Amino acid sequence: MHNKSLDKGSRSIRALKILETMAGTIEALSISEIAAATGLPRATAHRLCALLENEGFLAPDISGKGLFIGHRLRNLALGVLAVGGNNAYQHRILSKLSNEIGETCNFNVPAGSEILYVDRVEAKWPLSTQLPVGSRVPLHCTASGKLYLASLTARKRQRLLATLELKAYTSNTITDPNALEAELDKIQREKFAKDECEFIDGIVAVAVPVTDAQGRVAAILACHAPDVRMNIETAIGYLPTIRRAAEALSADLIEKPST
Repeated sequence: MHNKSLDKGSRSIRALKILETMAGTIEALSISEIAAATGLPRATAHRLCALLENEGFLAPDISGKGLFIGHRLRNLALGVLAVGGNNAYQHRILSKLSNEIGETCNFNVPAGSEILYVDRVEAKWPLSTQLPVGSRVPLHCTASGKLYLASLTARKRQRLLATLELKAYTSNTITDPNALEAELDKIQREKFAKDECEFIDGIVAVAVPVTDAQGRVAAILACHAPDVRMNIETAIGYLPTIRRAAEALSADLIEKPST
């Protein structure tokens, strides 16, 4: 009985190692690559990956060349990020930033082909935008969404853009694929994105990355306001303050539990 328990525990740890490996890559991995990265025998990796795929934690990549994270692993990651133990500290950073610039601030994460609002501090103004925590917004016409698209490798970006409907939400929405690609290249160079009334008429926004220990975009810090109160030039002027808050959020994400 004792040996069976050890075997189950060992199998669980091996499965977690595979999930940890998959969470640390932006490309699909073959079974051989997963086995090499985890140090598992190829037969063991194959068996555990088949189980994880069957349960929805892994999924075949659309290229057909390997496995990528599945919907259950993605939902697990979003849930941990949303209700993690450091959520109060994260919210205090947002509150401090909102007080400093006087506008609404959001902590967002990519969720498939959308952006999910994980945390939010509303500006103390009578005129505001109703996008509560849990809201999902498009990628191609929001500052957070465009920043995420710009962070992807060229191949992954092209694959994702091919699946998106570039719907016009306002007269300013970029609906031409070539124009959007040019905008994403600019965002990649400048390390911030802006929304000039592209998603909601009269609302402007800027967004900066919150990075993980590998320097990847793990989340996005965005600030927005009605353009009658904050034009895009003013929003860009807040970038040094917003970036300092993003650095604090990044440090919190990568901080070791022992510290």
